[in-house]
Amino acid sequence: MAKFEKGTIFQVQETIDYAEGGVVSKELVHSAAGSITLFSFDAGQGLSEHTAPFDAYIEVIDGEMELTVSGVKYVIRAGSSFVIPAGAAHSVNAAQRFKMLITMIRG
Repeated sequence: MAKFEKGTIFQVQETIDYAEGGVVSKELVHSAAGSITLFSFDAGQGLSEHTAPFDAYIEVIDGEMELTVSGVKYVIRAGSSFVIPAGAAHSVNAAQRFKMLITMIRG
C-alpha cells in the first residue's frame, strides 16, 4: 500500500489495497466540516442497510458496486458517482471487488 501524504500528488486508487474476504477503509481528510474516506470491498462483502444524517457523495474508482437506496438498486462502475440523500436508507454489496471514495459534508 502506498503511503498517503498531504501536500503531494498521488493516485488515490493506489493508497489502499484489497483484503481477502474483507473491507478496508482509510480516512484521507477529517474535520468538523466533514470527511473523505477511501474504501475497498472484496467480492462478497458489503454494508447492511443504514442511514446517515448528511448527503454522501460516492465516487467508484475501481470495479463496480451495487448500491441500494430506498429500495432501488443501482450498479455504479468506475468513473461514475452517486449522491445518497441525507436520511435515505442504503446498503452496499460487492458482487465483484471495488474501491470507492465517499465524501460527507456536515451541516
